[in-house]
Amino acid sequence: MTQAHGSEQQHTGGGKTVRFKVKRQDEAGSAPYWQEFEVPYEAGMNVISLLMGVQKNPKTAGGEPTTPVNWECACLEEVCGSCTMVINGKVRQSCSAIVDHLEQPIVLEPMGKFPVIRDLQVSRQPMFEALKRVKAWIPIDGTYDLGPGPRQSPKDQHVTYTLSTCMTCGCCVEACPNYNEKTGFIGAAAISQARLFNMHPTGERNADERLEALLGPGGIAACGNAQNCVQVCPKEIPLTESIAKMGRETIKYELRKWFGS
Repeated sequence: MTQAHGSEQQHTGGGKTVRFKVKRQDEAGSAPYWQEFEVPYEAGMNVISLLMGVQKNPKTAGGEPTTPVNWECACLEEVCGSCTMVINGKVRQSCSAIVDHLEQPIVLEPMGKFPVIRDLQVSRQPMFEALKRVKAWIPIDGTYDLGPGPRQSPKDQHVTYTLSTCMTCGCCVEACPNYNEKTGFIGAAAISQARLFNMHPTGERNADERLEALLGPGGIAACGNAQNCVQVCPKEIPLTESIAKMGRETIKYELRKWFGS
């Protein structure tokens, strides 16, 4: 394999190029296949730049005409999470994956825990369904002025701000060995969001509903404590801390129910 920088940089003709492989899939359910590409190198380019290079000139590294690679992106600054894919075996955002820091040929694959729509684009709908299940929102009647809400301590604000940076990118569940069809596990992101909204002065009114959801099939008990989630979270959200916290909260909730309080 060749590094993408320095004297080891590959050349085609008189200019530097970048080689990369993409695991493609024409449509949902069809058989995947690999194609290799080579695009002109530019200083500071990221993985998105590579895919845009193929979009401009849809040919394989061998010069065969092909279709542009399909992928998803929006913010291009690691905020939306839509460009998440597996890059050289590691799940991450392609917008922040700088080519100079990647070993070539760069290998791009769609996340394996979600249904593939086409090529590198997947449906993260299962994650959004998990958020619905734990009621990751705050019901507010916006038809009239409610006035100022209750205050939150600076300590809680510090915690909730970090939790609120979750972009539902899918990294945590992609790396989780327990997130699969057999377990039905909802994943660390949904559990952490339940913690976020239970800490909110208004959201805590529905705290028991979220705890009840976490006690259901595929809930917090399905976590195998692999702790891979916290290792790959691009926002460095303390996901294992959230899981432990909500685990304690569900036990307290069950005891309250048991004693009828």
